[in-house]
Amino acid sequence: MVRTTIAFLLCSVVGIVVDAQSMYDLINGFREDKYALQRMYTVSESVEYYERMKRFYDAYEERVAAVNFDNLAQDGKADYLLLKNQLAKEVYNLNIEKGQFDQVYHTLEFGVPLYDFVQARRDGARPDAEKLAGMFHDVTQKLNQAMSELKTKPFSSEKQAVKAAGAVDELESAVLESYKFYKGYDPIFTWWTETPFDTLHRSLNHYATFLRKNYQTTAGKDDGSGIVGKPIGRDAIIKSLQTEFIPYTPEELIKIAETEFKWCEQEMKKAAQAMGFGTDWKLALERVKKTYVAPGEQPALVTKLANEAIEFLEKNDLVTIPDAAKETWRMKMMSPEAQKLNPFFTGGEVITISYPTNDMHHDQKMMSMRGNNPYFSKATVHHELIPGHHLQQFMQKRYKPYRSVFATPFWIEGWALYWEMNLWDKGFASSPEDKVGMLFWRMHRCARIIFSLSYHLEKMTPKQCIDFLVDKVGHEYANAEAEVRRSFTGGYGPLYQIAYMIGGLQIYHLKKEAIGSLKITEKQFHDRVLRENCIPIEVLRGILLDQNWNKGFTTEWKFMSHQDE
Repeated sequence: MVRTTIAFLLCSVVGIVVDAQSMYDLINGFREDKYALQRMYTVSESVEYYERMKRFYDAYEERVAAVNFDNLAQDGKADYLLLKNQLAKEVYNLNIEKGQFDQVYHTLEFGVPLYDFVQARRDGARPDAEKLAGMFHDVTQKLNQAMSELKTKPFSSEKQAVKAAGAVDELESAVLESYKFYKGYDPIFTWWTETPFDTLHRSLNHYATFLRKNYQTTAGKDDGSGIVGKPIGRDAIIKSLQTEFIPYTPEELIKIAETEFKWCEQEMKKAAQAMGFGTDWKLALERVKKTYVAPGEQPALVTKLANEAIEFLEKNDLVTIPDAAKETWRMKMMSPEAQKLNPFFTGGEVITISYPTNDMHHDQKMMSMRGNNPYFSKATVHHELIPGHHLQQFMQKRYKPYRSVFATPFWIEGWALYWEMNLWDKGFASSPEDKVGMLFWRMHRCARIIFSLSYHLEKMTPKQCIDFLVDKVGHEYANAEAEVRRSFTGGYGPLYQIAYMIGGLQIYHLKKEAIGSLKITEKQFHDRVLRENCIPIEVLRGILLDQNWNKGFTTEWKFMSHQDE
């Protein structure tokens, strides 16, 4: 046991073992080759792009298959499994995107000469300006004809309409860049093409707008919320969970969230009683919301709360906090426009403060201040800064940064959420108002699992998701609407919102297991987690516990016991 503990501590200092070098080089090559190709082939919605990326993934799958897995040490085996999984994940997503592209390609066939023009510009070829002007004119005519025909053949879903419109937007952007590459530098080019290109440019923009709305109103219909997302369905959820090393069904995860939510409600009732509201925790929540600070005072509150968290962590010797990490976090204010998507803090090295501006309507101002009161902020500040996202990012850049290619929200958001749980256990919430503030966010994370999975299972609409957050968690309506809009249209993956609580629970249970079996301190556990960088928690578990992996390893860790569930 002593030998195992010493090995655990040495690995946290040494980092990459020597015989993992081949995997380290392979992962770096994969990352840089992919990004180089994406910079080269800027029109990702094109036949050329999908064919080129397929060849890229095929080549790397062959290289990974040729690795002698048994000759790798533990770190190397972890990296092998991570890269193999990453390839499977990206190929799966590429095939989905390619399938969706194929469904709408008939709306883009008129633009084949435009794709050729973009490719020729990439090679630096000098175009025949007269022929190019004629091509711009002809393509515009074909575009208008296609739009006329498509009016009687709407897409079967809003998802298809968005895909087609996005492809046109991307093509238009690439053609504009290519046009500007020659314009003015080649006088003959400019003389011939300026007028027909301007007409084409306007037509492409109009066509994209048309496509975005050209779908059957019975499919993808706005339910009154103004939010129309893209439910992915049960099979896609399960496949996505497997690539994140989560061996649960969506229904099982919803059940876990409901159990956690009930615990939160019971604790809320205890806090409400301590505040003199009996078991009516919503009255206690309303009292807490009214504690907002005056306009202009929120930045000072953030600094105070950040220092409180750091002091608590160091007093209890919970995690190593480098002096530079404490010194270098910064803050800025969130724009009113950005607050429509995210009514709360965002963080990292820079914490972005969500608070009203003078030109907001009165009800918007009140919702923003109530939703960012000091007791709510007590949890969100340490989630965004230290020990949360800022400390994470600080350490990611210094320890095994090559693993950034495996980034998963179950580690990123799970770590920050785990600390909300851990600090609760340690008594960081000293007053009943503190507890209400921390429990509000914990209930919110449970609710995210329930409403986001239910939405992707097509069992809840966006409007029902908003009402769920208002009725069950106690959100301000505008804040709930912003949360749902962010979840489904903010560019996040379909599993992102469940990753907070589920990732947090994974780390919470892994800590118990690692400390119990390795006889290490909590601080040693936390430091080691940070030094392994951003990877799925089950693979992290295998590294820490020195799991005996095989080349065909797949997810199997049921981190919630029956008592927990």
